[in-house]
Amino acid sequence: MLKLAIAGKGGVGKTTLASLLARLYAAEGNTVLAIDANPDANLGTALGITQDELRRVTPIAEMKELIEERTGGKPGTTGGFFKLNPKVDDIPDRFSVKKDGVKLLVMGTVKKGGSGCICPESTLLKNLLNHLMLRRSEVVILDMDAGVEHLGRGTAASVNAFIVVVEPGQRSIETARAVKRLAQDIGIKKCYVVGNKIASDADRQFITENLPDFELLGYISFNPKIAEADRKGISPYDNDTKVVSEVKAIKERLEAISR
Repeated sequence: MLKLAIAGKGGVGKTTLASLLARLYAAEGNTVLAIDANPDANLGTALGITQDELRRVTPIAEMKELIEERTGGKPGTTGGFFKLNPKVDDIPDRFSVKKDGVKLLVMGTVKKGGSGCICPESTLLKNLLNHLMLRRSEVVILDMDAGVEHLGRGTAASVNAFIVVVEPGQRSIETARAVKRLAQDIGIKKCYVVGNKIASDADRQFITENLPDFELLGYISFNPKIAEADRKGISPYDNDTKVVSEVKAIKERLEAISR
């Protein structure tokens, strides 16, 4: 099944794209697992999950008892002895929340020692992500930040497409180039771009001229209804047919060039 990783500079619209793709695949009858691996975790809101439900969701990285049970190591420590291959296969179904055919799993971040630390929580997260990308049969959509720390070389081999979301601005373009270099370093070959917050033909031209070595999947227009959906606490999928149509075209383009 399809495995997608979506990255880009903060605020460019990664989560909007991830949520809309998840809802579109679920609407087709697919089982979809949406993974929030972004430090600024808000994929649940974009999927339309209520704040009451989200308050009951604990990020996996913060489940101290689970981490210690599975790894044998105390969270927040480095060194010492703990399992490098802990059991993780039951975690997605036990700790995800479901909405409109999409299961959301919030990974959380390792707050001590950095994302690359050799610690129980980092080990559990990396093993969990390996399981999600290599062993699960669902469509998996990973909403991540501009780094690729969550993806090791083994995991990267299972990613069907790495999508970088950009907006018309130099900082976004620079981030996209950096993300592509990082992705290539771990063996990800298919790296695509989606332009977001597009208000004119000049915006489209800016992106194509500045990212000539990326394959373009399409554009999402600047759309006040996306922000409106966020204020209402609903998914943009349920608030505006235009953005749904634009992301559906991006999805179809991705499927066409991936065959």
